[in-house]
Amino acid sequence: MNKLTSRLLAGPTAKPWTRWLAVALMLGLAGLGSVTAFTPKTSADTASSTLPVDGNYTMVGRVVQVIDGDTFTLLVKGQQQRVRMASIDAPEIGGNPDRPGQAHGQASKKALTALIAGQTITLDCYERDRYDRNVCNVPLPGGDTANRKQVAAGMAWANMEGRGKFMRDPELPGLEQQARRAGAGVWQQARPVSPWAWRYQCWKQGQC
Repeated sequence: MNKLTSRLLAGPTAKPWTRWLAVALMLGLAGLGSVTAFTPKTSADTASSTLPVDGNYTMVGRVVQVIDGDTFTLLVKGQQQRVRMASIDAPEIGGNPDRPGQAHGQASKKALTALIAGQTITLDCYERDRYDRNVCNVPLPGGDTANRKQVAAGMAWANMEGRGKFMRDPELPGLEQQARRAGAGVWQQARPVSPWAWRYQCWKQGQC
């Protein structure tokens, strides 16, 4: 196209109408370039700018149900929110023959019930997990957390599944060691099995 316009414009013998045609062609090409430059981005182009950014958040509500030693339901502005306590893992309660519970599962639930049932609390949350549960610390009056209380009483493990990738409170492993030495809760057993190992060995492999 550039060669064509050059020929149309070239030399003193070029007729006036050919020069006008060449100018029109050049303007048309320029217009096409402008249209291409201002084409709106597709959804694929803008997807990265619309993704939510992870960050801490708080929730205020009343505890309406304690499910087990590390999970409960919070009523927030008329809506129920499932909460998974951060950095800990309590013994499993189970619910059917294919998924039997662990020793101290019910005791752990009772301990958490005594700490928070029916109370209006403010949670410090990190994220939602793959089950759409809010992963949170549960502050208590006096500056402690229910997360730490459960571990200190031997009612939950410091969650070291996946080499500690879920651990957000560096105090918890030390509290677990104290509970071990005191033989509290689950540590009364000779060989307690961590909940994450139980879910794999017993529930998935059938080796209970």
